Amino acid sequence: MMSFVLLFLVSIAFPATQAKQLTKCELPQTLKDLDGYGGITLPKWACIIFHTSGFDTQAMVKNNGSTEYGLFQISNNFWCKSSQIPQSRNVCDMACDKLLDDDLTDDVACVKKILDSKGIDYWLAHKALCTEELEQWRCEML
Repeated sequence: MMSFVLLFLVSIAFPATQAKQLTKCELPQTLKDLDGYGGITLPKWACIIFHTSGFDTQAMVKNNGSTEYGLFQISNNFWCKSSQIPQSRNVCDMACDKLLDDDLTDDVACVKKILDSKGIDYWLAHKALCTEELEQWRCEML
């Protein structure tokens, strides 16, 4: 009985991080600070995010010796710090694990740094999949 109580208390003190699977209709509210930043519209962001992370805040993809994290698939090779690449420049001044939580405030701040430095071409889906026919990425509220 004592171990059950201890386990219960630990689960309250340290809740498990849950992945948030966003929808294209949740994105406009969630990413409103990015609307128009660098000339990029929210429908374009919806397209890019769908093709890079599938709207999953906890998406992680290993890619040529580095790992890309979170909704925006930000690389630990340059933008955030991880034990995998300790020599990362960590331009966004954050642990890569912070890109996997549901608080997107720091993710958006990092995305703005990427846009200011590399532009929208950092996200490869931009040119290949998200340059035309963006109407499908708008949320139609009934």
